[in-house]
Amino acid sequence: MTSNVSIERKPAIIAALAGGWVADAASLGLHWLYDSQRIHEVGGQSPEFLAPKADYFKGGFGYFAHGGKQSGDISHYGAATGVLTDSILASDGQLDIRDYQRRFRAFFGPGGHWQGYIDNPTRVTLNNLNTIEQNAIEQAQSGTTAKLTEKQKRILVQKVLPYTRRLSGDQLADPVRKAISLTYQEPEIQEAGVYLAETIDRHLLPESGADDMQLPAVSKLPPLVASYCGNDRLMEVTEAAVRVTNHNDEAVAWAKSAATLLDQLFQGKPMSAALETVKAEAPDRESLDNALSGSSLDAVKAGDNFGRTCYLHEAMPVIFHILSHATSYTEAVRANIHCGGDSCGRAWIIGPAMAALHGVGGERGIPLSWLARVTDAADILTDIERLVNSR
Repeated sequence: MTSNVSIERKPAIIAALAGGWVADAASLGLHWLYDSQRIHEVGGQSPEFLAPKADYFKGGFGYFAHGGKQSGDISHYGAATGVLTDSILASDGQLDIRDYQRRFRAFFGPGGHWQGYIDNPTRVTLNNLNTIEQNAIEQAQSGTTAKLTEKQKRILVQKVLPYTRRLSGDQLADPVRKAISLTYQEPEIQEAGVYLAETIDRHLLPESGADDMQLPAVSKLPPLVASYCGNDRLMEVTEAAVRVTNHNDEAVAWAKSAATLLDQLFQGKPMSAALETVKAEAPDRESLDNALSGSSLDAVKAGDNFGRTCYLHEAMPVIFHILSHATSYTEAVRANIHCGGDSCGRAWIIGPAMAALHGVGGERGIPLSWLARVTDAADILTDIERLVNSR
């Protein structure tokens, strides 16, 4: 772990990361229902942890995306956050872009574990990763000087791809040679295969994301901020991680704002101070100023004013309004659901921010009963503790 925070802050950061998973799962049942009146009709004052049902969307504008999911399940946002968490854990607390890309592709791509909605950044990122790999193969084949038949070229590519998808640099040569030796004993063919593998490896690009400025750019950030909290490299690794799925300058700018906010709160700064720090560097300071104004929480009105969709210039002011006016974790999560629209995406900043402030239990923290309602809660919480407590 590269975080510079004190040991005393670790429980708050663990609670913060748990707060993201809980807020996401709590919001799933009414996610992408844009009609606030319909949300109140269905969920009343306690709209959390409803099992997703298409009937909820009848009589109100929205998009039902989570058929087959149950109460307590996470959205695709949570699934993507889990991929980045797994990568950081496997990389000794560091961001390893190639490892992250491989895990993302394996999890969301054909034959992967994810069953559910695929958003635009994920779909385009998967396509881009395939295109980047194919371009790298073509460049490697065009540069080889070995005299190979077309059949040999095809077989060599088939031999090396399983290794370039999970290894890089000096790790490649020995296993590639061994794999090729099962079919070709000639040293020149084996060396041609090693050249192909190493050349493909050099041409795989870290910026694989969609030209997209929606919430997937920021929803995955909590585990990354936890790993680099108080570290001078936080903005650098934030941009690198975001461009894996959202290769867009505005998305990066908003992501840096979100990462700064979480970093401040994870270090123990008051909410008001953290929001002011972020506002000074945000892409749209005026909208954030407006979001902070007023004396009472009105998330529905904030949605009316700023928008409820997945775009960051709509979501971030709504997030700021809720964070600056809510007095407890429960109030913030319910307000976010009542606002409507992309509640799950916003939950990944609102949940960690409020949990960093109020912790678990008590009148203001994450309700213990909510923690228990998240699907696979024990495994999720174990990974969170490993991420924050490891050195």
